[in-house]
Amino acid sequence: MKVLFICTGNTCRSPMAEAILQDKSDYQVKSAGIFAQPGTPTNEKAIAALKSKHIHFNGSSQPLTNTLVEWADLILTMTNQHKYTVVSQFTQAHGKIYTLKEYVSDDIDETWHALKQAHLNLEEKRSRVIEKHGGKLTEQEQGDFFQEELDEIHRLERKLPNLDIPDPFGLDQEAYQKTLTEISQAIDALIKKLTE
Repeated sequence: MKVLFICTGNTCRSPMAEAILQDKSDYQVKSAGIFAQPGTPTNEKAIAALKSKHIHFNGSSQPLTNTLVEWADLILTMTNQHKYTVVSQFTQAHGKIYTLKEYVSDDIDETWHALKQAHLNLEEKRSRVIEKHGGKLTEQEQGDFFQEELDEIHRLERKLPNLDIPDPFGLDQEAYQKTLTEISQAIDALIKKLTE
């Protein structure tokens, strides 16, 4: 398995993910950045965070290229925005691009399916109400008719996890440690999923 991690500049999050997965597995791992400047050293705070977990890593940034995309069996981004950018630039690889947290989440598919069904239920009821009452309902009456469906949609939207790993760049060492912990937990889940 060849895993490619993607972030913005390839100096903080994706190198940390690369280092952690290399440390915990035998998978082939690389990282790159959507807007990376080639050869920029990995951020010192990211290196310090890794060292606190006894992981030694000295890397330098590289931009995302066709060659890297073709090399990878699995491409994992740090945010949804990274994912959308990579998918739009490398459409041939859309089936192997996920956010890291999306890929390892067990309950996200179930929640997305339920949310999609809730929207369908709302639209079906809206069609029935329009057919029965035409455009004669006030805004208040419409709200009353659809309140149950809207409540369910809002409940499911709140249940959806945040799939982004925040960028610690420019923040203090504690922010880097927090990001490292979040990435490390996701990597543990990734290894478990890949070995099942």
